[in-house]
Amino acid sequence: MTIEMSRPPGSKIVRPFEVTNRLMLAITIPVMLASLTTPLLGLVDTAVIGQVGDPHLLGGLAIGALVFDFLFSTMNFLRAGTTGLVAQAMGRHDNVEQQAVFWRAIGIAALAGVLFIIATPLILQATISFMNPDDAVANAMSTYVSIRLLSSPMALGNFAILGLLLGQGKAMQGLYLQLLLNGVNVVMTIWFGLVLGWGVAGIAWGTVLGETVALVVGLVMIYLQFRAVPNPTRARIFDTHEIRRMFAVNRDIMLRSFFLLIAYAYFTRAGTGAGAVTLATNAVLMNFLLISGYLIDGVTTAAEQISGRAVGAHYRPAFDRGIKLSFLWGLMLASSMAVFFLVFGNAIVAFLIKSDEVQAMASLYLPWAALAPVVGLLAFHMDGVFIGATWSRDMRNMMILSLFGYFAAYLILPQFWGNHGLWLALHLFLGLRGISLLSILPSRARLQFAN
Repeated sequence: MTIEMSRPPGSKIVRPFEVTNRLMLAITIPVMLASLTTPLLGLVDTAVIGQVGDPHLLGGLAIGALVFDFLFSTMNFLRAGTTGLVAQAMGRHDNVEQQAVFWRAIGIAALAGVLFIIATPLILQATISFMNPDDAVANAMSTYVSIRLLSSPMALGNFAILGLLLGQGKAMQGLYLQLLLNGVNVVMTIWFGLVLGWGVAGIAWGTVLGETVALVVGLVMIYLQFRAVPNPTRARIFDTHEIRRMFAVNRDIMLRSFFLLIAYAYFTRAGTGAGAVTLATNAVLMNFLLISGYLIDGVTTAAEQISGRAVGAHYRPAFDRGIKLSFLWGLMLASSMAVFFLVFGNAIVAFLIKSDEVQAMASLYLPWAALAPVVGLLAFHMDGVFIGATWSRDMRNMMILSLFGYFAAYLILPQFWGNHGLWLALHLFLGLRGISLLSILPSRARLQFAN
């Protein structure tokens, strides 16, 4: 039973709740397990094409994956923004607004997904113009992207479903859906790509099927949940103030994601300019960073849900303790992943890629990829706190600041240290993001919990 604390007239209602390691892990572990299956898709895709032994096909797949990092990760506000807004509604005990947030997100997902499909020719042309790959790489990329874009409405709809479940703290249900999505994806990718010999096209069709199955099952789950509680009216769903708020939060998160992916795109582009072997090497090693990032995402999501709920409840102690516990768990995870990849990274690369040139180069740059999660932990963690609290404008502004620092390093360091300089620039970017957000956290918290 929630007890409302005494308060002066005009102040916000305080709804206390306890933040414990058990609560933290109840969110972290399911999200971590679900997130772990996502980069495994990248490894499966890489392994399928790697068996062919053609760096051009691997390069095409890497560029194609980057396209969807841009498109879908930029649209990740449908997951992150929904999580923050639903968590805040949960903190206020407003069940109707939780549903309204979800339906607004689903509407945006459907519209954006259709627009992506329509824009397929423009997306392909822009990618080729920006990345400037050779013909073999461009053909592989075009095949992959053209097919996978068909899954856009389903993929974005799954973002909204996951955002609702995570915002409600129902991480286990989110885990089941992600396991279903990625399980179907992996099985169909191997079947289409290797057994039937469809190659890059088979990988793309496997993804389309996985997204479709997960969306259908997820919508059934949400329908059953909503049927048991009062539903929002159409006027509530289309409330002008709440729609403007949602668009403001989502706009800033989208811009933050877009700028983040610009940094990653230029990292990949630099590898393209250095040749197919360097491109393939950096692509494989970036999978290590992504795997670590997805594991840490469990802690980040816990920070989102708890900070958002604390803001909705206007309860500062839960906010502060959530930040502390989520960072400590994140530090343990990041350090463990760094050690794991330093020890086993070369064996993993050898398993995935048959090319001796790629294996030799990957061994040289492995420490950069292995240590990146530790360097980037603070940035990942602060992202979770700021998304949950919906301090999206501050997050966007600090991303822009960090991006300027990254490009300064990007233009200078590789001239002296080559690909080592490129990896160093990426590390500086990750570190600057975390430090800049941490520097403004105390003042933002004081304003948020005043009165």
